[in-house]
Amino acid sequence: MCGIAGIIDPESTSENINHQLLKMLAKTNHRGPDFTGHWVDKHTGLGHNRLKIIDLSDHANQPFEYKNCLITFNGEVYNYIEIRDILKKNGFAFETQSDTEVIIAAYIYWGKECVNHFVGMWAFAIWDKEKNELFCSRDRFGIKPFYFIHHGNKFFFSSEYKPLKTLPIFDNKLNLNQVNRGIELGWACYKDETYFEQIKSLESSHNLIFKNGKISTFKYWDLNSEKKQNLNFNQTKDEFYSLFENSIKIHSRSDVSIGACLSGGLDSSAITSMFCNQNPNTKLNTFTIYYEGEQNVDERPFVYDVLKKYGNIEAKYFTPNNDDINIGYQKATYHADIPLLGSSYISQYFLMNLAAKNNIKVLLDGQGSDEYLLGYLHSFNRMIGQSLNQFQIIGALKTLLSHKKQHELTLKDSLTVLLKGIYSSLNTEQDVYSHEFKKLSKYLNDSNLKSLPLSIENKFSNKIDNFSYHMLFTTSLPSLLYFEDRNSMAHSIESRVPFLDHRLVEFVFSLPNSFKINDQAQTKYILRKSLNNILPETIANRKDKKGFVTPGEVLWLNGPLKNLLEIDYNHFHWLNKSLLKEEIENYKKGDFSNSKFVWRIASLNYWLKNNTN
Repeated sequence: MCGIAGIIDPESTSENINHQLLKMLAKTNHRGPDFTGHWVDKHTGLGHNRLKIIDLSDHANQPFEYKNCLITFNGEVYNYIEIRDILKKNGFAFETQSDTEVIIAAYIYWGKECVNHFVGMWAFAIWDKEKNELFCSRDRFGIKPFYFIHHGNKFFFSSEYKPLKTLPIFDNKLNLNQVNRGIELGWACYKDETYFEQIKSLESSHNLIFKNGKISTFKYWDLNSEKKQNLNFNQTKDEFYSLFENSIKIHSRSDVSIGACLSGGLDSSAITSMFCNQNPNTKLNTFTIYYEGEQNVDERPFVYDVLKKYGNIEAKYFTPNNDDINIGYQKATYHADIPLLGSSYISQYFLMNLAAKNNIKVLLDGQGSDEYLLGYLHSFNRMIGQSLNQFQIIGALKTLLSHKKQHELTLKDSLTVLLKGIYSSLNTEQDVYSHEFKKLSKYLNDSNLKSLPLSIENKFSNKIDNFSYHMLFTTSLPSLLYFEDRNSMAHSIESRVPFLDHRLVEFVFSLPNSFKINDQAQTKYILRKSLNNILPETIANRKDKKGFVTPGEVLWLNGPLKNLLEIDYNHFHWLNKSLLKEEIENYKKGDFSNSKFVWRIASLNYWLKNNTN
């Protein structure tokens, strides 16, 4: 896990490129404090900040040259050992034990198709001297970031916003469409857009080629909706177990110590349990954040159940005080490069900080599971909507009643789910988010900003598949991965997400949705049943869905972060200042009904004041 940077500027000298590249790398030293390297030739420069994870020798430092190509690479290709064996049989020789050398050799052998052979997370750029072109790629789910500015015949790229903001050509004009998505929807990113008009993001599952001053991008991978019809549930359980077991195995490849996040929820417990089951004689450090007293977010009882089952876990805990929260907010915002769109990201920052203090460089985390295993409770809205759309009224009611019983919904909550299900049956995902975004319309001064600044295509006819697909690639996971990367790399930690092994995702996506939520409304059913023998029973059968809950939007914003409510309304020239001020004043008087919105406005105000220059 590292920080990458690069420059192609036909109008500049090698001396100037070298100087600018070093300035860019200085901004992301936290991503790779073990070595900083750069290579410049004429009008092209590649830079790299290295965090040593695989092959700790200096021979694996980057930029790495192999034959007529150079690479700067961020991430891990977990199946590099298997790929290296294939390449050796085809005449390739290797000087290191690193996955970096395997990637560049794979490019030389397979060309742009090399990425289809990789299992892992990556953002890399390969300068091909013979073709005089830059080949760039980002992993299938966008776990690792890749940002760029294309300015005339010039091209600049990096792992974060900060290096690009050091460029003399940088224009800090805000992309208000993305700013507004952040305010209303809580999205950190959308397709190739960022918070600045000039900075673009290479989309997940995409490659990019820069040659002769022009860029071209193309998608190399996607999910499809073809369902497996021949497997029964028991066969499916075995296949899921095998795929998950292999994912944990290859995600554990490392030449440094590994730890794991352990919240007590199903996902982190599944990862921890599988690792401990595979490595009974290896100590595993786990990390848990909790809040006591009035804040009362404490899942340690579930963590203790995992500890009882596996004796090789050494658990670490941390509960932040008010000073920690204040300082953590400032540091997390700096590293995020954007406003903190929810308080849970501060807890994640504390968790990474706890791991770093215990000398952990690689951390296993559970992102991605909820999106394709239908772990979120609003999945039931789409399930009911799908049944109603097919005129299966009885099926819709059975789903609602099972949901009510399984998750102990009140009558009011049940009616809300039913109404949302009816709405879902009559509308597309695009309509759902358009309706959500309209809540912001009354605050917008510019009518051009009032139309929904996003497009959610109706990719599949099945509403549940369409919902799940966009959770992975549009609406939910991209923002979670954004903050996962920034918070982990702020502490020089490589965060790995085994649930996003694309082979596992492809398999689960091909299963009937009844294997993910059963007729008793048990979510993530295939995960629970497949891992039933290695999970503590209390967790395998756990009904509640907590997520990474924090008390920030109310208790923190009225306590240690109260100063954030002192808003400079001049920052918000595109919003109705009087309505905005009224919302903030109502919150100060005790109306917390719109607390997420207030948090995001307060965070945006802080960011605009401190981080746009």
